[in-house]
Amino acid sequence: MRIGDLAARTGVSVRSLRYYEEQGLLVSTRSPSGQRHYTGDEIGRVAFIQRLYAAGLSSRTIAELLPCVDSPSEQNSDEAFERMVRERDRITGHIGELTEARDALDRLIEANRDHRARLPTLTRLPPPPPAPTSR
Repeated sequence: MRIGDLAARTGVSVRSLRYYEEQGLLVSTRSPSGQRHYTGDEIGRVAFIQRLYAAGLSSRTIAELLPCVDSPSEQNSDEAFERMVRERDRITGHIGELTEARDALDRLIEANRDHRARLPTLTRLPPPPPAPTSR
């Protein structure tokens, strides 16, 4: 499939796909006219790359981990394992920070609701929408 088809099937821009290729994250073959061509396997690879980016990994880190995905060996699996553990610890720390920030906002929202409930009716503003309860 051509780059536009891959972009449409993955929801990733053509520009991003070109960047992935520049960074060595994605590989294409070229037609005689220079057009990029991808296999159906690249759809899953792009989704995997997107998940790693969403987790906060850099393209450099992703490039270091992909050899273990592509052709695991004793050498690259040990290095990749250690890198994955470090990234997981970093993400866990970030989740903790985000949880603390969300909890602080929940406390502020509740305090604001309490304050607004005590205001006289004439000066009271409409209540804000309820906070999401999924945790």
